Amino acid sequence: MSKFIVTGGAGFIGSHLCERLLGDGHDVIALDNFDDFYDPQVKRRNLRSVATHPKFRLLEGDIRDAEFVTRFIDDRIHAVIHLAARAGVRPSIEQPLLYQDVNVNGTLVLLEACRRHPHCKFIFGSSSSVYGNNVKVPFSESDRVDDPISPYAATKRAGELLCYTYHHLYGIPMTCLRFFTVFGPRQRPDLAIHKFTRLIESGKPIPMYGDGSMKRDFTYVDDIVDGVCAALKTCDAYRIYNLGNSHPLALRDLINVLQNSLGKPAKIEQLPPQPGDVERTFADIALARKDLGFEPRVNLEKGIARFVQWFRDESKQSTYQQELLATR
Repeated sequence: MSKFIVTGGAGFIGSHLCERLLGDGHDVIALDNFDDFYDPQVKRRNLRSVATHPKFRLLEGDIRDAEFVTRFIDDRIHAVIHLAARAGVRPSIEQPLLYQDVNVNGTLVLLEACRRHPHCKFIFGSSSSVYGNNVKVPFSESDRVDDPISPYAATKRAGELLCYTYHHLYGIPMTCLRFFTVFGPRQRPDLAIHKFTRLIESGKPIPMYGDGSMKRDFTYVDDIVDGVCAALKTCDAYRIYNLGNSHPLALRDLINVLQNSLGKPAKIEQLPPQPGDVERTFADIALARKDLGFEPRVNLEKGIARFVQWFRDESKQSTYQQELLATR
């Protein structure tokens, strides 16, 4: 069995990945700084199922802290799965320097630590946002990605380029995974599916930016974890893969699916489009299917039903969820 470091291990995707790796018999070190982008207690709850696992270790610290990072990346580590990031397109427009510091400098600190152990694989969690408003669909890994339209997207593209540089200079095996609109249990409370569910459930209006035609390639978290685990097995050079569902859905149609799953009508507050939001995301997954055996298994309706069940169960237990329900 192998030993992995998962940065951002207490987050949405990271906590699911930790569970999977532990379930497969691996040793897992989760690094997380529990920042206040949203309530840190939510992230601690994400890890409750693995907290006492004998092969799990949680380390609290910042990926920008080189002294902290280099203490734990050594020859015993099989791979670093780098999921830690300052997330969110819209907040990145308000705080571009912070996003650059965390997402670019933090990635560079990790890469510097890994270059001393060049057999350690590096999996970088990138984003579909790097494609910007690409006219050609579906988005392919061979498409040009020189026109990011938010600081967040620019930092993710910068991370991919740094990964290539460190592979070229030091031979570190690198795989960059472009995630497409991930959803499922434990999704961040600021993201659309979680936010809309909360507002519909409490009878409050949901903000719909634009006319509802904006499309997203919603991808269930278990499918993303499948892709990450497959990439761990094949990572031996420098490659980029899309991980998406490859079935984009318009925002207005997503709202209909949520209404049906919740059994409650949505009150829609239509607002102007937001700067930084791309018009569509649509993953071409042919390369991931060929190289990784990646095949999404959970469609949107099934995934939303699972999310709604988790949300309602969590709302009964979590004070934080109850407070969110009482506010917008």
